[in-house]
Amino acid sequence: MYESEANRGFAPASELPSEVLARFSESGEAIASRTLIPWGEHCTECVWPTCYSTCELYSPRTDGRCRRFVDGMVRVDAPGSLNSYLLKIGFKRWAKLWSPANLAMYSLAAAARAERADRLAARCIQALPGSNLERFVSLKRYSMKKRRATNDAQVAIRPDCFLVECYNPNAASATLTVTIRREDSRIPFQALLVFKPGFSRHRIGFAEIAQVVDLTGHFNIELAPNDYPEGLTLYFGAMDFVTEKAGAGNRVPALKAGVCKCVIWDLDNTLWEGVLVEDGPERIRLKPGIVEIIKELDQRGILLSIASKNNREDAMALLRQFGIDEYFLFPQINWKPKSQGIHEIASNLNIGIDSLLFIDDSPFERGEVQSACPGVTVLDAAEYRSISERPDCDLPVTEDSRRRRLFYRDQQRREVASKDFQGEYLSFLRDCNLRLTVRPMTASNIERVHELTQRTNQMNFSGNRYSRELLKGLLDRTDVDTYVLDCEDRFGTYGTIGFSLVKPSEPCIMDLMFSCRIQGKRVEHALVSYLIRKYHRLAANGLYVNYRKTKKNAGPGKVFDDLGFHTVGETNGVTRLLFPPTSKLPDDGIVAIEDTTIPAPLND
Repeated sequence: MYESEANRGFAPASELPSEVLARFSESGEAIASRTLIPWGEHCTECVWPTCYSTCELYSPRTDGRCRRFVDGMVRVDAPGSLNSYLLKIGFKRWAKLWSPANLAMYSLAAAARAERADRLAARCIQALPGSNLERFVSLKRYSMKKRRATNDAQVAIRPDCFLVECYNPNAASATLTVTIRREDSRIPFQALLVFKPGFSRHRIGFAEIAQVVDLTGHFNIELAPNDYPEGLTLYFGAMDFVTEKAGAGNRVPALKAGVCKCVIWDLDNTLWEGVLVEDGPERIRLKPGIVEIIKELDQRGILLSIASKNNREDAMALLRQFGIDEYFLFPQINWKPKSQGIHEIASNLNIGIDSLLFIDDSPFERGEVQSACPGVTVLDAAEYRSISERPDCDLPVTEDSRRRRLFYRDQQRREVASKDFQGEYLSFLRDCNLRLTVRPMTASNIERVHELTQRTNQMNFSGNRYSRELLKGLLDRTDVDTYVLDCEDRFGTYGTIGFSLVKPSEPCIMDLMFSCRIQGKRVEHALVSYLIRKYHRLAANGLYVNYRKTKKNAGPGKVFDDLGFHTVGETNGVTRLLFPPTSKLPDDGIVAIEDTTIPAPLND
């Protein structure tokens, strides 16, 4: 289902090759029921509703919402497909498909009736006289669909998978990230989908998603392109959770996911030449080209691990000696059956075993894994040089893919440390060794600052949005101090996470905003405390803050109460807060700060 009430576009089925239309018709033979997710066009940087007046990319639809697809969601009638139609979508900058969803399942007949009723309602809405009336009814109609999707439906049937079908008419592959999250989830489920030129079908197992996100009640789901050219056009068929017909099972070839997410290596006579326990480390040599293959897979975002019968300490010492130990996540090096190690790796990585590739020189070990882990792809070690050219490993290199292993390792270490830590939360934060680097805004980081000012909502305390032109104008001003914030801890880096603007003549914090990924880590407390200490002697009246309080930033805004600010006035919805010069300077010692900015005119 889609926003039919706000999209009028149609395209003929003749735009697609007949063999591609036939592929879209295949899934109906294997599917018994499906969800009705009301997909809509959305923005990766959305800060609704202020972006309607501040964002340079805002383009109104008939219902007043933002047009993020080139021609909207263009319908292509395809009676044989699962939905009876396809969606032709040209992605503008920052565009994504997004929807609230639940797991209410409908038979194909019931889903078809709902789709027809939705299209009939859209025609009636579009025939209404007057644009204001059409806009009002259109918004009401979509609100009804959203309410149905956010109902905590009683689910009697659990789906087998989330199914995505796509035709890519372009010469290059297109990658999209599917993200599923609940508002109360600490970690979302994410998967990278690669759509090569031609037809693609991706099946993400329900169990794989449920390991990460609780799908009871309702949740949000999105499909966002990565590193795509402006106007990237794709045709989508099924984009729903589905159950498969009895007998079709979870291994229907046409529905099997085609992307390798993790390569698991044996060691002896596979990763290296020789047997460690027999030959000793001094006689072991890596297979030719292995290091290059490992680095190439890592750059593509394919995770790496090990399942080997060996002495763990000796094997890890040799991997460290070769300088490649850091590439392998959750290595299972012991004397247990390798199938047990593979299940352990899949569980730790929160991915399905049907997205694993296992490489071993022994026919016995490959057979044991195939028998105990149906769905795992096995490969003879003699073919190791072909891994990079395999279709399931042929993924494009992007900035996200380059960092996937590091981000995954950092996040897993944070989660493990948080669970294992014995003591109160603030003590755990101190143990994390949080470090905040403060630097001025420059031409080299202005693009990231612009992104923060456009997308930050929950932890934006002024509510201001800055165009690139306004930010560039700040570079030449001498009456304001700019601060760009980077954060890291002992587990890894968070990247650039904040921006602040201070007017020294008052002194006053005019702008203060942070990425929500550092919320709850006392970083905002540390930055404001730092600014208090830096400016508190600059004027006799203390340090001011301009705070435009909203429902979304009210929680984070408690930082000002925590640090001892009090209200001195309000103008046009902006509350003026003051930290008196006589108050004790705050510093809880949780976050260390490195200042690389030009010092303020007067310091402590």
